[in-house]
Amino acid sequence: MADRIFGSIALVISLIYGFIAFTIIKAPFQYDPLGPEAWPRILSVVAALCCLYIIARPDGQKFKVLGHTLTRIALVVFFLSAYAVLFERLGFIVSTALFCGVLSRMLGATAKQSVLFGIASGILGYGLCAGLLDLNLPTGAIFKNLKLL
Repeated sequence: MADRIFGSIALVISLIYGFIAFTIIKAPFQYDPLGPEAWPRILSVVAALCCLYIIARPDGQKFKVLGHTLTRIALVVFFLSAYAVLFERLGFIVSTALFCGVLSRMLGATAKQSVLFGIASGILGYGLCAGLLDLNLPTGAIFKNLKLL
């Protein structure tokens, strides 16, 4: 029963998102074959189909979440929110390095591994996204003043 309730709530959210994706999101120009409008539309359709599947065929096993797991989920949501807030201010490299380092530490990596993973994720991710994919990523106030990137 809980799966059907979750699926129904998620379906309502995905339908609202789909309404926004199909009616409100408009891009002034298309810079790739699908265009920036296509991805939210595709996501909303796939999410709605997944929700319908959950409603039609719920899981037979009982899913019990312990308090420790809920705490970790709440922490991840907090870290994602902090990442979103700091993304423009600190820039892609620093905010990604911080987020990946903290998350890897939370998942059991040592302090040294977390720092190395965070730094590598920030730098390599920026190189991949900005250099190879030619995406515009925020450099942050630190790098803007230094004019390094």
